[in-house]
Amino acid sequence: MSTASVRGHHRRVLLLAVLVAVLARFPAAHAQAAPPVRIGVLAFLGAEVAVSTWSPLVAHLEAALPERRFVLAYYDVAGLRQAVQQQAVDFVITNSGQYAALESEFGVSRIATLESAGVPSPSQAIGSAVIARADRRDLNVLADLKGKQVVAVGEDAFGGFQVAWREFRRQGVEPEDFARLDFVGFPMQRIVTAVARGQADAGIVRACLLEELARDGTIRLADFKVLSPRRVEGFACGLSSDLYPDWPIATLRHTDLRLAKAVATALLSMPASATGYAWTVPADYQAVHELFRDLQIGPYAYLRETTLQALARRYWPFLLLFFAALAGWIVHAVRVEQQVHARTAALRQALAQRDAAEAGMRAHQEQFDHLSRLSILGELSGTLAHELNQPLAAIANYAQSLVRRLDSGRYTPDILAEASREIAAQAERAGGIVRRIRTFARKRVAVRERRPLADMVRGAVALFGGMLPGAPRIDIADRLPPGAQVEADSLQIEQVLLNLLKNAADAMQDLPPDARAIDVILEQAGRHYRIAIRDHGAGLAPASEQQLFEPFFTTKPDGMGLGLSICKTIVEAHGGRLWAEANAGAPGMTFIFTLPADDLIP
Repeated sequence: MSTASVRGHHRRVLLLAVLVAVLARFPAAHAQAAPPVRIGVLAFLGAEVAVSTWSPLVAHLEAALPERRFVLAYYDVAGLRQAVQQQAVDFVITNSGQYAALESEFGVSRIATLESAGVPSPSQAIGSAVIARADRRDLNVLADLKGKQVVAVGEDAFGGFQVAWREFRRQGVEPEDFARLDFVGFPMQRIVTAVARGQADAGIVRACLLEELARDGTIRLADFKVLSPRRVEGFACGLSSDLYPDWPIATLRHTDLRLAKAVATALLSMPASATGYAWTVPADYQAVHELFRDLQIGPYAYLRETTLQALARRYWPFLLLFFAALAGWIVHAVRVEQQVHARTAALRQALAQRDAAEAGMRAHQEQFDHLSRLSILGELSGTLAHELNQPLAAIANYAQSLVRRLDSGRYTPDILAEASREIAAQAERAGGIVRRIRTFARKRVAVRERRPLADMVRGAVALFGGMLPGAPRIDIADRLPPGAQVEADSLQIEQVLLNLLKNAADAMQDLPPDARAIDVILEQAGRHYRIAIRDHGAGLAPASEQQLFEPFFTTKPDGMGLGLSICKTIVEAHGGRLWAEANAGAPGMTFIFTLPADDLIP
């Protein structure tokens, strides 16, 4: 979020804020019945600047929702967290770092993302600049700050510390390597002042703060420099780090859903303010979670703990599987031991009674003893096959086969090697199942690579069938040329496919189970590949079809109306198109999207 023009319009906007506050004391009679809607705001540049920045937002919301009155409350990082914990606010506007922490701890949910001027996109807007005085020739890259004095806002400041911390770590520098690290709190201008006065060797500030202060005449930009500078197309400010999503506005768990949808709709229709900001659909904040995970802070602070309790919390699925297998093995071993002892005692007694019998009788008794042991082993093998899943059942079968051969003495190294290979293959199969579950979460960095389109579709269909109990039958008609590939982010395309498959399944909920079927058709259309997903539900009214891909439009009583809008954004970002058609001569709808046929483009 840029505050450069905020200071230029400060007096005029502050006068507007005073006027809004005066008018708020005389609300219309119908608005008095509803309590005020409280919006908590992180005031990182101080309350005075925050008032002038966010007052136009309140004016727009009250114009769009005249039956409600909106009140802004300004906090620092700790104060805003406490307000959320105590449910003292209905909405929060904060940086992407604190949003990710509040999302994990209190379940807040973003409904829109800030769209600022002068940044490449809402997903690339927030970064850090590590600054020093221009006359410090000994400081040029972040690694030069080892043994130096550094000043920052606070340990929980996103652009003011955490983003830069990740870049320091990438260059092999930890906070402990500084001679001194001071946290001075908000407002962030204190850091620039400390560096300018020589009270610190370097400071960590939000990217673009230097340029804003220079435009306001507060500093001379030539007096400072940015360490380890990097260039990002569309971003004109000095930068020392990656860029992360812009500020979101989020609802709390107690916020009324109808109010949240009304506010979100009003925000998306809000024109750009005098300072150049507007609102757009929620961005993906997975990059923030990855930063926290790398630094082991915020929701991932437990990764830094080394206690037994922390290790158990981190690896509990594997520990649960281990102890379950151990318990099963112990129960099995005890049961086998008891049965072996019982059977052995019975056989010894029988042998003692027939000790004087003829040799032929002894031979028959030995054969009976052998058959009895095989019967016990077969019974145990059946019990394990019933209780364990398929890969483990296969392992148990091979293991029992080895036991029988060892008991009978009929074994060779080749037989042992073959059985061991089969056991290892089944164990790898079970491990593959575990790895597949872990792969579907991880807010990665999006990576595009050339992949076979048919394989991506089949993978998504298989995953959908495993996730949805009673999933409808899915028929895939692959009419693509052999080896057809697209350059895409496979997880994002999988997200689009899962969303469309889920919508198709929902559309057929009123049909009998045997009548529910989804057709997936893959074919080439010029220089694009077409993926069509057809259901046999009731279809949509023509009026609904026109609004189908608009944000927050939904035909489901419990839906937010963002799924198809996000799918459309993903497909268009890949250079394709997404649309819907009514089935010709049959009930239901067909959703179609295209992707560039990169393997056909020279």
